[in-house]
Amino acid sequence: MPVSERALELAMTAAQAAADKKAQDIVVIDVGDQLYITDAFVIASASNERQVIAIVDAVEEALLNLPEKAKPVRREGERQGRWVLLDFVDIVVHIQHVEEREFYALDKLWKDCPTIPFVDRDMVDAEAS
Repeated sequence: MPVSERALELAMTAAQAAADKKAQDIVVIDVGDQLYITDAFVIASASNERQVIAIVDAVEEALLNLPEKAKPVRREGERQGRWVLLDFVDIVVHIQHVEEREFYALDKLWKDCPTIPFVDRDMVDAEAS
């Protein structure tokens, strides 16, 4: 079953918020057929702990500003700032330090799941200019 419209809205908003804070390698993965607890993962990387926290804050703020607000039901890893997980039920956002991203390789773990295309709006605007 494809991701719900709500999950897609949350995932794209989270991905764009991460991109706005210069997150790297943003990937949205449709895990709905493999997991019954969520529809999609948003995975993004940051080069240092401060940037991880800044991206997490931006994602939370962006989802709170949606017409139908979304707050995480669970938040893990913020103290260390190396891998923060935000569980919004419909989606789970993973913001990882580059080293954690390489070590844990979530992209490879979920490689059998389809990805959902995400294009940073700033890249589209830059190409249009």
